[in-house]
Amino acid sequence: MKKIILENVAESIAVKKKFVENNIDLIIKGADAIATCIKSGNKVMIFGNGGSAADAQHLAAEFVNRFKIERPPLAALALTTDTSIITSIGNDYHFDDIFAKQISALGKTGDIAIGISTSGNSKNVIKAIDAAKTIGMGTIGMTGDGGELATCVDILFSVESTTTARIQETHITLGHILCDLVDRIIFPEAFKEEK
Repeated sequence: MKKIILENVAESIAVKKKFVENNIDLIIKGADAIATCIKSGNKVMIFGNGGSAADAQHLAAEFVNRFKIERPPLAALALTTDTSIITSIGNDYHFDDIFAKQISALGKTGDIAIGISTSGNSKNVIKAIDAAKTIGMGTIGMTGDGGELATCVDILFSVESTTTARIQETHITLGHILCDLVDRIIFPEAFKEEK
């Protein structure tokens, strides 16, 4: 059992380290895009299924409430939380439409849609990204080896792994890094005392 624990931790660290090393400039680009969106009075809309739905909610909470510093709330919304909206769309139309309809109702030009799909092939995530692009929103994808999501977003964060747990662990680490960088871009005065 101890060996299994250590192997899991070592694998998680290796996947995250490789991802960050291969995507460091892209991470900065993503943080800049999110910060520009929020500073312009726009919002970030985040969505995914299963564990990715939980990640969407987690990251929205970090933006709206706080991450590391005391600062005003930042405009972010998880499209995975309103069960009445999700179930009515799923029942009256199709589960593939649960995020796209919310994007169409709430999204504006200049907002950013962040779609999370470990396979990169979640139909409801792809449809929401397509809806966002139609509106003129920026689009960011978080995925594993890419899938269809890799072909339709402005900024793609692709984790080189076939293990869902490692992909999800990397996504949440990426999300935390983005939150930290966005805070530093929007509120640089809060970090002046750092060396």
